[in-house]
Order: sequence, then C-alpha cells, then structure tokens
Amino acid sequence: MKRILVTGGAGFIGSHLCERLLNEGHEVVCLDNFFTGSKDNVYHLMDNKKFELIRHDITKPVLIEVDRIYNFACPASPIHYQYNAIKTVKTSVLGVINMLGLAKRVNARILQASTSEVYGDPLEHPQTETYWGNVNPIGPRSCYDEGKRIAETLMMDYYRQHGLDIKIIRIFNTFGPRMAENDGRVVSNFIVQALTNQDITVYGDGSHTRSFCYVDDLVDGSIRMMEKPDFIGPVNLGNNIERPILEFAEKIIELTGSSSKIVHLPIPENDPVMRRPDLALAKEQLDWQPTYDVEKGLVNTIEYFEKRLIKEGKLNLTWR
Repeated sequence: MKRILVTGGAGFIGSHLCERLLNEGHEVVCLDNFFTGSKDNVYHLMDNKKFELIRHDITKPVLIEVDRIYNFACPASPIHYQYNAIKTVKTSVLGVINMLGLAKRVNARILQASTSEVYGDPLEHPQTETYWGNVNPIGPRSCYDEGKRIAETLMMDYYRQHGLDIKIIRIFNTFGPRMAENDGRVVSNFIVQALTNQDITVYGDGSHTRSFCYVDDLVDGSIRMMEKPDFIGPVNLGNNIERPILEFAEKIIELTGSSSKIVHLPIPENDPVMRRPDLALAKEQLDWQPTYDVEKGLVNTIEYFEKRLIKEGKLNLTWR
C-alpha cells in the first residue's frame, strides 16, 4: 500500500485514476482547484477512509507526505485552457516546479501527464516519442502545447540535475464518463448535441482524423508506467485506431438514435489535421495496448451524459 497524490484528481481522468488506486488498496490524496474538475466526480469516494480531498491550486506550493505523485492538474480542452491562457501556462510551469519540488523533498516518484499536443500539427505520422513536433509557439493553443513541452523539459532537468524519480506519459485523445459537458471536445460535443437533437458541429469537411482511447485503458497505462522500473519515458498512451471525425459523428448519431444533422464549421487555428500514436514503445516497455472496445465505451459515455442531462433538466426523453 502506498500514499498517493493525484493532482487534478477531481477531473475526468484524475477521478477514474483515484478510484482505481483506491480499489487497489492505496491511500489517495486528491488535490484539485475545481476549475475544470468537479466534486461530483469524486463524491462516491468520500466515504472511503483512505480517500482525502484537498482544494488547492498547484501554482501555489504544498507539502504533503506521499510516495507517488500523479500530476494531472491542467485544463486539457481548448475551451478551458484558452479561457485563461496565462493561468494555463502557470499551471504547466509553476505548478510542475512545485510538484517536482515536493517530490524532491519527500523522495516521491512523480509522473507527469503530458499530451499528444507536444507534437503540434505533426509532420510525422503516426507520432513516435522521438519526434520533436511541429508546434506554433505564438498561436492560441500555445499556452497548452508549449506549457506541456516546458513541463517535460522541467521533468528531465530535475532528473538530470537531482536524480529525481520521474515518469512522463503523453496522453492522446481520451473519452469516457465524467467528461465535462462543456469542454468542447469531439466526443462530449457530439454526444450532447446528439442527445438533445441539436446540429452536430464538425470542423472542416470531417476528414480530420483522431484516435480515441477509453479512459479505463488510459488509467491502466498510467499505473503501469508509474510502477515500471528503469524507464522514464516519455511514452505515448492512447488508441492507435484512427478514424475520420465525420465517421465518429455518424456513429454517435447511430448509437443515440438522434435526429441531429451534421453541419460543417471552419477549422480552428492550428487544429491538427491528424493524430495517431505509435504504441510500439508502450507495448515493449509496459506490455500495454488499448483493449476496451471503442463502441462499448461510447455506449457507456452516452449513458453517462443521458443521466446527467436528465438530472439537469436538459433532457426529458430517456435514451432508446
């Protein structure tokens, strides 16, 4: 049993990670400032004596005695991370410095949740961990893209200079229950629009591709990476089955039985045209690859949003 800190632990992925770690018998300290996270995501964990919830912003120092640190604290959707771009950069720079300082003081292993966005609009496909990326340093997405790149730099500098026990994962598009309704991501947007019979908004002609990983697989890969000896990464975690965005929209309409129509809008600035991880390193080092059926994951996510929208009074008819 270990005492584990999960920053951003009340967020979409963080809450699933907290739940999994508790189920494995660990003590979990969930730290979140609730900018994008929600107490609802961890409410069902509150009665667990091994779970502790702390409201805190990682841009401010904190001292907690822990054995492991999963640093998942940062807005991850364009709508949220562009809302306060300076704050996003501070989270990725000051926040990571604070977490690295904590890890150094208490001799904890630290895992940084980086992102496929470090590859930018890639000129290499699929993306391998050795690819340096094609990122615009002054665009509207730079606060997140470059912030995460700097965070990786800081992780490696603490490793080289102080011998800190670090891990770096690069997370590709992930979906599942507890996604934020208003986060502007493909899956949550399409599902909410389909359930409420609104037009489904596809940017461009829909030929842009993404590869979507179910959250359970992502959490499993994260834990495997944290506990893998003699390997610091970075390592890609995601799904390597690539699909056009338009195909995804059509699948969600089919699964919800929606009467929504697909409409096309201009592509946002610097939006990557294609995104797919090369998972060879994850398979070699972690014996990991996604196993959860994407369509089953979509059904789970649709059911989650249906219940949520009914509870909020935004949906009167039950799905199916």
